[in-house]
Amino acid sequence: MEAYPSELLLIAFAAMLAPLLAGLPSGFRVPVVALEVVLGMLIGPHVFNFATPDGMVGTLGELGLAFLIFMVGLEIDFGKIRGRPLSLAVGGWFVSFFLALACMFFFNAIGLIQTPVILAATALSTTALGVLAPILRDREELNTAFGTYVVATAAVGEFGPLVIISLLLLPTHDTFLHNLFIATFIVIALIVANIALQMRSSPLLEKLAYTMQSSGQLPVRICILLQVLLVTLAAKFGLNIVMGAFTAGMVVRLAIKGNKGELLLQKLDAIGYGFLIPIFFIVAGMKFEVSALWSAPLAPIQVTLLLGLMLLVRGAPLFLYKNELTPEEKLPFAFYSATGLPLIIIISEIGVSSGLMPTDRASILVSAGMISVMLFPILAKKLYRKYTLPW
Repeated sequence: MEAYPSELLLIAFAAMLAPLLAGLPSGFRVPVVALEVVLGMLIGPHVFNFATPDGMVGTLGELGLAFLIFMVGLEIDFGKIRGRPLSLAVGGWFVSFFLALACMFFFNAIGLIQTPVILAATALSTTALGVLAPILRDREELNTAFGTYVVATAAVGEFGPLVIISLLLLPTHDTFLHNLFIATFIVIALIVANIALQMRSSPLLEKLAYTMQSSGQLPVRICILLQVLLVTLAAKFGLNIVMGAFTAGMVVRLAIKGNKGELLLQKLDAIGYGFLIPIFFIVAGMKFEVSALWSAPLAPIQVTLLLGLMLLVRGAPLFLYKNELTPEEKLPFAFYSATGLPLIIIISEIGVSSGLMPTDRASILVSAGMISVMLFPILAKKLYRKYTLPW
């Protein structure tokens, strides 16, 4: 039996410390996600070398990644954003993605940012729904018209990139067989989704809900089983496990309803954001090569340029919202839309692990994402003077 690694104590302490630091009274409040990454960097092998992301620690980090993607799928409630907000968000994301592709082709051609074009373009077109939703909730703007458009943009800004990176792994089989596996997985996912929809009106769902007040916690265990099942199927079919975890989250979202559904969401939220997901971000920080930021003379320029590109790419679709947003709301909307650390970390890790992206390029990309999370929501608040609630 593997010895219980002492690194877990440091990781648990960092996970506890991050929200405490985020809650300190300050005019510059940093999101918990960014603090978790920073603390992981400090305890990792590239700074103080207190812990290494290997063995059990690495395994927990991978579980955290799967649960994070599961929670992303779970948080996207298309029923609340359907109609005009959703259609604008979809159109806006395609504008962002194709603009990002054009920008990255150009900067790769001139040698200023030499990063895999599709991976970089996907990262630039992401939006962090998990970071923005608590901010809007604290300001009591989550359910306003402005908040609805932001949430719709963030939801599609996570859904679109996830679909792309789910298909990015190089096929382990020939093209026909790989496409067959994708089609098979989609059919299985649709069957499971149909079962979930049927369960919404089934009395069995109510009976299962009562076990959440006991040690059985059957609905929670079913959700975990579904996640593991779809992640395993995705892996067996030669697909990215991200596709399996994300699909599982969306299927659970289809099944839940009412107060019992909210209770299930709270329990899954506690497992994810209280345990596994912080470990993923801390481990990601431990893998972050800080020295890459000054190993090349162009690194600071590249980080700044990527940050500007994130704002340009996600702000470009503003012309679609000329009748939906007031002039005072447009620039804050662009800053919110350009906030995108979590998926940037995931995209960078996939790029490095698959050999498509060097570690120094990944570090620069993640650095831009970290700055966006720490800076853009604050600028959005300052610019949109209507929001006066502290956060």
